[in-house]
Amino acid sequence: MTDATLADVLAAAGWAQVRLDLAGVTGRAAFMDRCAHALDLPDWFGRNWDALADCLGDLSWAPPARGRLLVVTGWREFARAAPRDWDIAQEVFAEATDHGRGTAGALQVVLALGGSDEGLAGRPG
Repeated sequence: MTDATLADVLAAAGWAQVRLDLAGVTGRAAFMDRCAHALDLPDWFGRNWDALADCLGDLSWAPPARGRLLVVTGWREFARAAPRDWDIAQEVFAEATDHGRGTAGALQVVLALGGSDEGLAGRPG
């Protein structure tokens, strides 16, 4: 067993990891803003579902990587506050991962069950 973190392992394999923390997000506009910031989306990102699908479905705008892992944290509050938008977000994530499956630089999305890890620095485990 090593002390390597998931980020270390991914980086060693040439993968990029991005964390999308949705803590405090309760609506679509804030969700889109978080996506734009966390993913460093291009200037042409229109902050709507179609534009997000376009960005995630064609990652040619992003720096080259062997693969990409998007870790979504703190999503439960958004899911409760805006269930329809959360359903659409999950569809966009699923379509983007399906679209790139088996290709170099493919996107994988995971939903962290523990919520946001903000403010946990210094706490064990």
